[in-house]
Amino acid sequence: MMDIRIKRAYEDAARSDGPRILVDRIWPRGVAKEDAELETWLKGLAPSIELRKWFDHDPEKWNEFRQRYLKELKKNDAAEDLKELQSIVKDHKRITLVFAAKDTEHNNAAALRDFLNNGDL
Repeated sequence: MMDIRIKRAYEDAARSDGPRILVDRIWPRGVAKEDAELETWLKGLAPSIELRKWFDHDPEKWNEFRQRYLKELKKNDAAEDLKELQSIVKDHKRITLVFAAKDTEHNNAAALRDFLNNGDL
């Protein structure tokens, strides 16, 4: 099984991360681009602004958020970035999805990792 890790953008990059992919729509505040050590930034894999605002990192809304987010990822807007992500996944044993949210359990990177591991995408 593919080793898909998630890491906050504010944590230091490690050699063991493999390719680091930012999956947020906006750049993490206070992080210099050269310090992020990213392979790529796939904005199309971020939840819509509407969905993000609705969710507001409320654990009570987590399951509903995951369902809505998966629907968004299956729309054409995400297709190109999803293809790129799947290509990176295919070429590496480990990747790290990078995100900015404070909540390390209830965020789009965690949901995206689960979707990939479960074969939902």
